[in-house]
Amino acid sequence: MKHLTAIIFGLAIIIAAYFLADAYVQRAHPPRIISVTGLGNENFTSDLIVWEGRFASFSPVLTTAFERLNEQKEIVRDYLISKGIQPENIIFNSVQTIEQRDNKYEDGNYVGSIFRGYELSQSVQIESTEVPKIEEISREITELLNKGVQFNSSPPRYYYTKLANLKIEMISKATEDARIRAEKIAENAGGNLGDLVSAKMGVFQITGQNSGEDYSWGGAYNTDSKNKTASITMRLEYNVN
Repeated sequence: MKHLTAIIFGLAIIIAAYFLADAYVQRAHPPRIISVTGLGNENFTSDLIVWEGRFASFSPVLTTAFERLNEQKEIVRDYLISKGIQPENIIFNSVQTIEQRDNKYEDGNYVGSIFRGYELSQSVQIESTEVPKIEEISREITELLNKGVQFNSSPPRYYYTKLANLKIEMISKATEDARIRAEKIAENAGGNLGDLVSAKMGVFQITGQNSGEDYSWGGAYNTDSKNKTASITMRLEYNVN
């Protein structure tokens, strides 16, 4: 029985020594891993434009202000249709009402306000894939002044309807770029590129072409420029043999 116990104890010592030695070897020779970042970018031209403008009326009588606003609304609608915009692409938003008052002071002290009237305003939005046409109309909209409508136009916003497909293509480009970089690093180090360990996608950015626009930590999304540049990064880790 004593001999059996001694044999078991000896085997335990040998097994423990083996695992300790193996752990030491792995610690002394950790797996070699290359981390690389690849970039994919693409220039594109927006194929969707969104343009907005606002007009207003004023009167001490609310109903009169509303009637005048409706008259301007019809003038704006007719003008846009005459320029070739389809009626279904003309979206009038809800009417906004502001009660205008003038502050009253006595001996430099505020004592209340005096009612002046009601200012009613309404915005109109155009969403279209006919980008050049809407751009031209946005530049010529001051023609409404000749029709008695003071129309305040906002700069157009530009979008791209095929962004999902573009993003997939860019991920592929960024991954390929990272793989080529990893192969070159492994070759220069005298090794061979092994299996892919991990792949992480970076931030997706859209900036205006040649704008000098800064990238954002959360991802820039430019809507001011018609011509844009989209970019994305991929971080890959490979084993090196």
